Amino acid sequence: MNEGTFNPEQQQKDISSKIVAGLERVSEVFKILLWEKAKLVGLSPIQIQILIFIAHHKPHLCNISHLAKEFNVTKPTVSDAVRILDKKGFVIKDFSSPDSRSYSLSLSEKGTEIVAQTYDFSNPLKKQIDGFSSMELVQLFDVLGQLIYRLNQHGILNVQRTCYGCKFYTKREGNDYCNLLERELASGEIRLDCPEYQEKDHGG
Repeated sequence: MNEGTFNPEQQQKDISSKIVAGLERVSEVFKILLWEKAKLVGLSPIQIQILIFIAHHKPHLCNISHLAKEFNVTKPTVSDAVRILDKKGFVIKDFSSPDSRSYSLSLSEKGTEIVAQTYDFSNPLKKQIDGFSSMELVQLFDVLGQLIYRLNQHGILNVQRTCYGCKFYTKREGNDYCNLLERELASGEIRLDCPEYQEKDHGG
């Protein structure tokens, strides 16, 4: 018990514990900002997250199964959220998939209007991050990208679309390289959510 991450004494002798505790604080800020915006528009946080996700991602990612993985919730939870969004007229179901039981989601005009009112919920957090130097931001981003990839590799994070897990990513002479763009990537160019992401073969 004394070795727990959230024990201040443990944090004093282990910087990794301090970082985990710090990430937990930041995650609380994210949840608070999302809840505040959700109350303003009469939706739940997960409903807002789904709408914002649909607005920025390709149709093959905008279905019940993937959304459940994306937000680490159950399919019934996503189905309930989508049912309400559909009832309110915020989403459109597209049943053109070969699987007649499956459908992808897109935004209706009303859904687009809601996204315009809610997408900036994280701005107070971004404003504080903007205050760091370019070098600090690149270093922080590099660590976050590696952390997200490692969490995914160990089965803790279901979904990631970072360069590190993509089949187009490789190392050339010690530098990050994208075979799709056919060029080296600076640290700040590594993507966390790449539209062209394709998962590496298990053998590679």
